[in-house]
Amino acid sequence: MNIDVLIAGAGHAGAQAALMLRKLGYAGAVALAGAEADPPYERPPLSKAYLAGEEPFERMMMRPKEAWAELNIDLLPGRKIVSVDPAAHEARCEDGERITYGKMIWAAGGTPRQLPAPGGDFAGIHVIRTRADVDAIRAGLDSAGNIVIIGGGYIGLEAASVLVGMGKRVVVLEAQERLLARVAGPALSAFYEKEHRRRGVDIRLGAKIEAIIEKGGRPAGVRLAGGADLPADLVIVGIGIAPEVEPLIAAGAEEALGGVKVDQFCRTSLPDIYAAGDCAAHANRYAGGAVIRLESVQNAHDQAAVAAASIAGAAKPYDAVPWFWSDQYDLKLQTAGLSSGYDRAVLRGDPDSRSFSVVYLKDGRVIALDCVNATRDYAQGRRLVAAGGACDHETIADPGAPLFKPAARKG
Repeated sequence: MNIDVLIAGAGHAGAQAALMLRKLGYAGAVALAGAEADPPYERPPLSKAYLAGEEPFERMMMRPKEAWAELNIDLLPGRKIVSVDPAAHEARCEDGERITYGKMIWAAGGTPRQLPAPGGDFAGIHVIRTRADVDAIRAGLDSAGNIVIIGGGYIGLEAASVLVGMGKRVVVLEAQERLLARVAGPALSAFYEKEHRRRGVDIRLGAKIEAIIEKGGRPAGVRLAGGADLPADLVIVGIGIAPEVEPLIAAGAEEALGGVKVDQFCRTSLPDIYAAGDCAAHANRYAGGAVIRLESVQNAHDQAAVAAASIAGAAKPYDAVPWFWSDQYDLKLQTAGLSSGYDRAVLRGDPDSRSFSVVYLKDGRVIALDCVNATRDYAQGRRLVAAGGACDHETIADPGAPLFKPAARKG
């Protein structure tokens, strides 16, 4: 098979790259090679509405199957690429099929990390990354009264909010001393801990896992350091992902942060191979120029668009304000910017009102915001982050004052 642009991965980044190529008028042969049997679909609902049974899979599909054919984009389901020969411009799939390409966009995302404890590799331990993962969880819910979720990040907390709402007894185990420790400040962590406890979720912080308890070849509980055993009819692990980049690294691509390093146009160090999404390590000005990886739908879309534009002859460098969101209960968290390295956090509004923001500053400038049920703050704050703007502390702390005022027009 000969393809002008082969896209490895049919998630958000891969699908966006294919659609952007056509939008920009690229006429060559484009193929999406995805490891899953399903056509490209939206992933955020997996830990929310799809897990809850409130959203059918058909509504999650990015396009109906026939729409891809109408755009002359070939879907290659069940084609996981396992090796790349950059000199021959050839990729080999897991089933042995070989595909010759002109350009490649690597958008394979990542694989959920396995729990590093005895029993962490039991077949019955669940993760949330694909439709099949969540279908497996849903299939076991009728007989699951006790559910243990390992990991107090977005995925774990979103799943907890859904499952406790179904009447399940849910325990969340977090190794750090607060929830969301990797992505948010202490004020937001404390707010979400309080909300989950109020809803009945048993939060265990600083939890060290000794082993998964097995019964009949399946997980039956979790043993904590110190000997305490937690019963579990169902165990979900959400402790991050490992980037899927082994074929590129084996082919000689430059590695960074466990992913593959790309330049401002999403080019890897391998000829004619680009990368986008969770696996692409890049220098980001909103991180002070540091090389980072961003695991978000926004980044997947934006980097995919950059890679596609480069191939289509309309190259523009990647420069997008990072943003994220999370839905838990009736709380919508919207984040703009990157708070790592902040030297001051200002609370804007009252958390007890369940509508407030935390504004993060560094050297007097706003670098990020976490906004809970505060859409106006998010919209204005995102513009402030993009502008690299300074804002006085009194204005930031006053929820009635606008965060961003556009400059007055001259003339």
